[in-house]
Amino acid sequence: MKKRPLKTKLILGVLFFLPVIFLLFLYPSTHNYNPLDIVDDKVVDLQLFSSNSEEDIQLEEHITILGFLGNEPINHAIEASNLKELVYDKFKGFKKFQIVIVLPKGSESKAEQLQKEINNYDDMRFWHYVFGEPNDIKTLFNSLKTEESLDANLFTDHVFIVDKDVKQRGRLDDREDKEKERKEAIYTLYSYDCIEVAEVKNKMSDDLRILFTEYRQKRKGNFDSTTRRAEDLNANDK
Repeated sequence: MKKRPLKTKLILGVLFFLPVIFLLFLYPSTHNYNPLDIVDDKVVDLQLFSSNSEEDIQLEEHITILGFLGNEPINHAIEASNLKELVYDKFKGFKKFQIVIVLPKGSESKAEQLQKEINNYDDMRFWHYVFGEPNDIKTLFNSLKTEESLDANLFTDHVFIVDKDVKQRGRLDDREDKEKERKEAIYTLYSYDCIEVAEVKNKMSDDLRILFTEYRQKRKGNFDSTTRRAEDLNANDK
């Protein structure tokens, strides 16, 4: 009988500290914090696209994950499920966060089919589909910095991070510390492959946390670090 109060205190202590620990992991400490690089500032917005939402879906003033699932989105349910489970479910509570999936006009019913496939009765208010003409989809995609390409069905398994100022974010130098120590050649990360679970779960999630931290610090007025842009990186930046 005497052990029960101690057990109760331990349980209450764990319940109290879990949210604190979560927040510590969620927000990188300021002394280790570097802003997420701007890799492209010429991203076009979504004025030429319609949506399946009553609200006006735009990139401006949102932190957006932008994806292109093509003419047959249901064929890419794995990519969409990875994005939903590893990213959307984690960040849907953050202010101004959204996922926007770009599809050709005429695929509205296919979008509904995909939505039913990936949704387990969760809150999907911040997951949107927008529909455009093929040429407009290509224009939007071509405004992004990427080494990937859309296939004949207007699909790619790579997704992109776009910030509130409609600028694409990523990593101008994606080398690991050991690669930097060996002075290996710089390589970039412009987009994130939804098939690669580790890339989405680790790199993409980390980069989103960094971006949310940037905006949180800006709101508090203590953001004093310059975001690196593509033109700032040269061959000597190692």
